[in-house]
Amino acid sequence: MTSTYLIPAAQVRTEIVIKKSRFISTAQLAASVPEARAVIAGLRAEMPDANHHVYAFRVGFGKSVTEGMSDDGEPTGTSGPPTLAVVRGSGIGDIALVTARYFGGTKLGTGGLVRAYTESAQAALSMLKTEFKVEKRELGLEMPYSLYNIVKRLIATYRGEIQEEEFAAQVLIIVRFAVDDLAAFSADLQERTSAQVSVVDLSQL
Repeated sequence: MTSTYLIPAAQVRTEIVIKKSRFISTAQLAASVPEARAVIAGLRAEMPDANHHVYAFRVGFGKSVTEGMSDDGEPTGTSGPPTLAVVRGSGIGDIALVTARYFGGTKLGTGGLVRAYTESAQAALSMLKTEFKVEKRELGLEMPYSLYNIVKRLIATYRGEIQEEEFAAQVLIIVRFAVDDLAAFSADLQERTSAQVSVVDLSQL
């Protein structure tokens, strides 16, 4: 799995009007499938009078991705699949995009609907600000007091984020690292401490 990928940095909302129908697309972060479902439910509740709430989401990226979509009452294949196609083509992960349609009285036809939902999704993604998500892993490090300062310096060198420290018979440090920094940190840790530090990958528990 790619350890870094683009994700939404903030919610964005755009609106287009086609033959008096309003298409309001909202895109935002959804880091899990339950979170994506919550985003969709929240937007339905925010715009309950819309005729349709078409959505697509992609959680994860690369080989590890979960997708979902819905035409939400529009003719099959005219809205959910084109919306998902736009999301897939964006190169963005952990994203949910919902397009609320307010019917304007004029039917658009199958081809017109595909174009309208595609254009609306593209409009939202063109305005979406993104940032890189960095996959992180949490480690537990147990060591004698004599190695505490050495380990702390190594954690800082490899940009670790200390979550917790416990001082008992030994020192326990809970720390988070970017996955891309883990191999180098682990190798350096073993060398600098003569393998005297016990390491537990808490992300696997």
